[in-house]
Amino acid sequence: MGILNIGTQALKANQVALQVIGNNIANVNTTGYSRQNVVLSTVEGQFTGAGYIGKGVQIQTIQRNYDQFLTRQSTLATSIQSADTTRSDYLKQLSNIFQGGANGIGQSINDMLNSMSDVASTPTDITARTVVLTRIDETTRRLRDASQSLDDLQSGISQALGEKLNSVNTLAQNIADVNAQIALAQGNGQPPNDLLDKRDQLIHDLNQYIQTTSVPADDGSIGIYIGGSQSLVLGGTASKLILSPTKDEFGDPQQNKLTVTRDGLSVTMDENVLGGGEVPGLLRFQNADMVEGRNLLGRLTTAVTTTLNTQHKLGLDLNGQVGQNLFTPVSVNNILVPVAPAALNGSPAAALQLNIADATQFVASNYQVKVLSPNQVAVTRLSDGITRSFDPTVAAPTFDGLTLTGLATAQTGDRFLLKPFASAATNIAREFSTPSALAVASPIVGKMGANNTGSLQLTSLKTNVNPPVAMPVTITFNTAVSPTQYSLSGVGPFPNGTGPFTYTSGQPIPPTPPVGSPANDWTLTLQGAPQNGDTFTVQDITSTGLDVKLNGGNATNMMDLRDLAMFDGATMSDGYAGLISQIGIRSQSANYSATVSTNIATNAEKDRTGVAGVNLDEEAAKLIQYQQSYQAAAKMIQVAQTIFTTLIQTMGG
Repeated sequence: MGILNIGTQALKANQVALQVIGNNIANVNTTGYSRQNVVLSTVEGQFTGAGYIGKGVQIQTIQRNYDQFLTRQSTLATSIQSADTTRSDYLKQLSNIFQGGANGIGQSINDMLNSMSDVASTPTDITARTVVLTRIDETTRRLRDASQSLDDLQSGISQALGEKLNSVNTLAQNIADVNAQIALAQGNGQPPNDLLDKRDQLIHDLNQYIQTTSVPADDGSIGIYIGGSQSLVLGGTASKLILSPTKDEFGDPQQNKLTVTRDGLSVTMDENVLGGGEVPGLLRFQNADMVEGRNLLGRLTTAVTTTLNTQHKLGLDLNGQVGQNLFTPVSVNNILVPVAPAALNGSPAAALQLNIADATQFVASNYQVKVLSPNQVAVTRLSDGITRSFDPTVAAPTFDGLTLTGLATAQTGDRFLLKPFASAATNIAREFSTPSALAVASPIVGKMGANNTGSLQLTSLKTNVNPPVAMPVTITFNTAVSPTQYSLSGVGPFPNGTGPFTYTSGQPIPPTPPVGSPANDWTLTLQGAPQNGDTFTVQDITSTGLDVKLNGGNATNMMDLRDLAMFDGATMSDGYAGLISQIGIRSQSANYSATVSTNIATNAEKDRTGVAGVNLDEEAAKLIQYQQSYQAAAKMIQVAQTIFTTLIQTMGG
């Protein structure tokens, strides 16, 4: 019977081996499947006087080819790739919103400013005035379209986050369910290979959405953690992930944090500690890249429209009336307070007021204000983390072209979030539709002295108040001294002989406002060399008898704003190019990161499948090997049967 038992055991062992090989071949294209091998062992031999006689073969276990290190590396690389690729894809969409060329916002701004040229040369031409209004309409439309596109992109992000979190929660629950099944199966003493493969694949899929850390337990289950220490799956129980504002946030509808809830408790995590995955990638894009995009657009809109509104109101329209706003005035007074009222000692938000101080100094950023004490307020620029301190009892804090007032009622510990540019372009529009209301005339004019003999020429003359005050003012040059000097004479703040000041060709006159005079009521620049006694007079146009309708001085001044430095040193005409550049740099960097992480993930997965994957050539070779072993075992049984039959016949005979 010994040879028969050995043959039978060999036949069964080789049959199982063939079955495992067939299963490998069948699952060659199954995602997450790990190649399995039959582990055989010798049955302990039986002692006889002639030594130990072998008793055949037995199946010890069915083992899956699995390398824990390579699997973790592949999962981690996939998670990082998902985050980088997701952010890169959305940054491309953001870049597409800010197009260049003829259809870009920058071109419309330049066309609008350039259209002032025809009005400056022919102020009474209604057609030229209409063209200006049309260009203004085109600019506001493109700004609104960009703002709407950002809103649409935000809606898409919110929807995508919701869908991905649903997938995360589903995968987490599935992992918990498989954990429970594995814990039960562990009791039979053999590894449940298919369940282990299923769990590994679920963890791999989960890491595409959010990076996790796996910690094995004694019962065969695996604990899944996110953010370094927050449990998502423990044994057969899964926590739930949601997006919500928290007590530490300001209720910003354009900002989200990831919150894990379990046993009625909620823990909120910052996206920067979440690592890889599509969800953290989306959160980083929403909470950083989108914020910069909105602020860049808002800064451009606020700076351009505020500057043009200010200049337009310094002119006179076709009816001699003071100019009004060209654009809908943009309010920067967007102040948020923490969601939880308990975070405030009082309720001073209503008293706060954020206003524009200098549109050329704007920085595309949000700000956080903290009241450290009654005489110390810290303002942090969130784009780069720079913090400045102010004493509100001395003067209202002024920073980056903005002024914050109303802090008198704030108490120590209060804090606020300032978003001056977040929604600037949402409702921007032209304020009037009548071409004659375009204020292209300057309320002041300059006149060279009738007896001048020098080479003086007028470079520019601009008023900073409308209507003008303290007119006329005469400038008289004295070349009998070196360097050449000049004095101001007139009425009001310019009594006769104010000065003397040093004259420099091409430099503003006067270099600083005289003591007691309205600051910068007008700005004058002359060039050339005056002779002794030469004069230049600044006067109200209405006092000269000149026809206001024929004056295009303010149109020229508005056109000259093209060269005004206002966007981190860039001019108004180049401001949009700077915006495109900043978004482009982010997009290019993200694309590079995505390319690198994709290559790393591909190589890591290749290494993993090199161990765990099914190789059809190897399986075909094994198939032949075990087929021959099976046939040999069958032959062994046949021989044993023949011997047994012969033995029976002999004994029976």
